[in-house]
Amino acid sequence: MAASKLPPSKSGLYADPRPDWLALRQEGIIDPARPIVDPHHHLWDRDGQRYLIEEISSDIASGHNVVATVYVEARSMYRAQGPEALRPVGEVEFANGAAAMSASGGYGPAAVCAGIVGHVNLLLGDGARPVLEAEIGAGQGRFRGIRHSTAWDADADVAGMYATRPKGLLLDSTFRKGFACLAPLGLSFDAWLFHPQIGELIDLARAFPDTRIVLDHCGGPAGIGNYANRREEIFPVWKRSILEIAKCPNVVVKLGGLGMRLLGHDFHERPLPPSSQELAAAWRPYIETCIEAFGPARAMFESNFPPDKGQCSYQVIFNAFKRLAAPCSEGEKTALFSKTATEFYRLRLT
Repeated sequence: MAASKLPPSKSGLYADPRPDWLALRQEGIIDPARPIVDPHHHLWDRDGQRYLIEEISSDIASGHNVVATVYVEARSMYRAQGPEALRPVGEVEFANGAAAMSASGGYGPAAVCAGIVGHVNLLLGDGARPVLEAEIGAGQGRFRGIRHSTAWDADADVAGMYATRPKGLLLDSTFRKGFACLAPLGLSFDAWLFHPQIGELIDLARAFPDTRIVLDHCGGPAGIGNYANRREEIFPVWKRSILEIAKCPNVVVKLGGLGMRLLGHDFHERPLPPSSQELAAAWRPYIETCIEAFGPARAMFESNFPPDKGQCSYQVIFNAFKRLAAPCSEGEKTALFSKTATEFYRLRLT
């Protein structure tokens, strides 16, 4: 199949990884001793794509000094039976099982799934609390919070698998009743949305100043569908939203997710995978804007694997991040690559 005709994944927002293609680009590891906490990856076995502990351990073993990771919900391994509201508890059980496998030492030195972000349907309102408590129990000390994805766009080509989601969830009063259950339990919220929705998250963050929120994937800047070929027009709009949400002290940002198709780059369609120099050049405006707005103490580099693996390898993505962080001080680099993530997710690392 010609590279230019490769279909996106069933999500529509990212390309499926192709190991043979990724292997065409090999790079030496930049700053190989630097400890990294990867605060955002998934594990799944579906639609013919397998990315479980063996696969992430192999990626980690490609050279960077990853000491720990955080699992983020991906609708994986829900319980097949029992009350609908409690079925997502199965995903926490699954991630905790992967963490236990990692803790055996049989998959390398990194503590995979040292923190777990699950899912609870916040539209349960007050009924979200017992589900949250069940996930705390299932996580056996590793459960840190939830993600209830609220990504929505009127253009189905942008929304992808989220096309049927209701508009304006972050503003919904019942959703907010569920959201109110997080802070009393010491839990955080991962926010996944598209850039036109950042204003809704600002409203939520101001309404719940005691709830810790992380903005996933640089705020989801869109460059496909109706947003395609409008980068010069859209970037200032996205930047204004980032500068505004950074004023909310309870919000931090994940630096990544830019290897998805969503941003509008065609790296996955090229004959050769991109180099870390190419990625750094393409992503610099977004990464630098986020770091300048939030500061390194409220920003963390993420792999977002396997979605971002559709455009680059683990080796290359963290090389790109290290290139982007090159102007930072040693303390700032420590924050960006490990300290912010460790503190936000309250990881207990030995």
